[in-house]
Amino acid sequence: MILEAINYAATYAKTPPEFRPHVRYSINLWARANRCKKAWAEHEEKSKRFILSTVNKLKQRRTAVVLGSGLLRDVPLQQLAGAFDTVVLVDLVHLASIRARLYARHSRTVVLNHRDLSGYADLEAGRQPEPLAFLRLVPYLDLVISANLLSQIGTGVRNRLEKQPDNGMPDDTLPRLVHAHLDGLSGLPCKACLITDRSFEVIDRNGSIRQQEDLLHGVAVPKIARGWDWPVAPFGEESRDYQIIHKVVASELT
Repeated sequence: MILEAINYAATYAKTPPEFRPHVRYSINLWARANRCKKAWAEHEEKSKRFILSTVNKLKQRRTAVVLGSGLLRDVPLQQLAGAFDTVVLVDLVHLASIRARLYARHSRTVVLNHRDLSGYADLEAGRQPEPLAFLRLVPYLDLVISANLLSQIGTGVRNRLEKQPDNGMPDDTLPRLVHAHLDGLSGLPCKACLITDRSFEVIDRNGSIRQQEDLLHGVAVPKIARGWDWPVAPFGEESRDYQIIHKVVASELT
């Protein structure tokens, strides 16, 4: 708890005011990842291998952008920093613990960018959501990685809509924002790869499925190359009676 409090305070001070409400979620995720290190290891390794398989296909390696860089547990940062001139990490929050590691090892290669990637503000203003339009301004862009982010867009926006039910947002807000992210990746002039959990199951100790949910709200992921299970909450994390398994897919969209 002391380490969490220190990380929270240091992160809060370094985070732009509009993104500070998200710091608590990032700290909670960091704590869960530490508790579930063994259960998450296979998912993290498969995510890294898929990203590196995409990198190996590139003829040029100048700038790479990681969307939803988060805790960097599922991103092969050391290899990316060694392969590219510049690596841009984009997320709402960059934890102080992550910053310390980055600046100690990759201060000249890695750039941090705070950004809301959901597209919510565009849709709220009545515009067509283009959450990845900023990538057009990134020079020498050769690779974009969407790293276990897409389902979080839907989850975060759904929570926001539940707290503000009379906000005038369209009924199809969630699938439209999921589509906007996929369209943004597919429209890039460079190589793009996507890793996302698309659904989850709550499974009891007898192996019975107690609950299922589509995390992408009916939107299909194109060009799926690989898939695997991710035990986000193994037995004992949320309950000793059930575990939560997310279904992950990986795709190269361009």
